[in-house]
Amino acid sequence: MEDLKYPIGRFKKETEITDEKRLRWIEDIASTPDKLRAAVAGLKPEQLDTPYRPGGWTVRQVVHHLPDSHMNAYIRFRLALTESEPIIKPYNQDRWAELTDARTAPIGPSILVLEGIHQRWVLLLRSLKPEDFARTFNHPESGIVALNTQLQLYAWHGLHHVAQITSLSERMNWK
Repeated sequence: MEDLKYPIGRFKKETEITDEKRLRWIEDIASTPDKLRAAVAGLKPEQLDTPYRPGGWTVRQVVHHLPDSHMNAYIRFRLALTESEPIIKPYNQDRWAELTDARTAPIGPSILVLEGIHQRWVLLLRSLKPEDFARTFNHPESGIVALNTQLQLYAWHGLHHVAQITSLSERMNWK
């Protein structure tokens, strides 16, 4: 079950941060929308409504989750860059995934939102100096979070969810 939930492994925070690693994480974020679009290309509605694992979200819910989550991450970056250790607003991703639009809406608009958010986010990320990534925000559930950590988490996050979809497609011989 662990392999189905985390097909690329669980997130592991790196503590030794280099400019090269940051560039790689930014490129991972930049490539996520194209990888997602490729992962869902040609999937039929019944395939989109298939859970990626027993008890997991459907492919459709995963697709809608990505822009929901990444919009929040993008805003958290902007808050941390413009305020002194802002307290951010958490959200319940499981409840968001159960809302009607996340369970039933076409995936095209969510992919477009993800593409737009990532275009803006990557422009911002590429403009930052190394010291900017040391800025922090306060997450009421996780504590103080540095942008260096947030960057690597969301580089992983996009690849993680795309891999959930592609591994399901492979197991089901959809492509």
